Amino acid sequence: MKLFLALACCSLLMVGTASAQKAPPSPARTATATIDGQTLTIKYSAPSVRGRQIFGPGGLVSHDRTAPVWRAGANAATSFHTDADLDLGGLSVPKGDYTLFADVQDPDHWTLVVNKQTGQWGLTYNASQDLGRVKMEMSTPPSLVETLYYSIQDKGGSKGVLQLAWEHHVASVPFTVK
Repeated sequence: MKLFLALACCSLLMVGTASAQKAPPSPARTATATIDGQTLTIKYSAPSVRGRQIFGPGGLVSHDRTAPVWRAGANAATSFHTDADLDLGGLSVPKGDYTLFADVQDPDHWTLVVNKQTGQWGLTYNASQDLGRVKMEMSTPPSLVETLYYSIQDKGGSKGVLQLAWEHHVASVPFTVK
């Protein structure tokens, strides 16, 4: 009988622990690709729409100037690593580690911000650490993009595209591995 009770208690404890471990609201994600033999990696936290208004007045990400840039993800700042020197939409990006932000003040014309500061929380932004800014090509997805995602697409040879999509926005920047 004691053995039965001990097993029953262990089973209940395991079920309780498993149910308490639910997925975080903005899980960690990684986008990576090898282009022309060089690896590029973006690490970010992926929030979901969950019925909320994301962009615009009253949205989660405001188009006004209450914040100089959007962290382009959730939680810790979005990190970007490149094993190679890049031409990212006309911006020369030396191989190394960076943080990505986005200026979304104009909902139809986003700008990708490549910042040299790394390891900070997502809301920590120091404009004096900007490597540079790049205009993004905007498009509309065929349907709602529920969960934010980044992708790095191989376009053949040394060419690729870095893409960010969420809600009703897709923003892309072409790049070339030097």
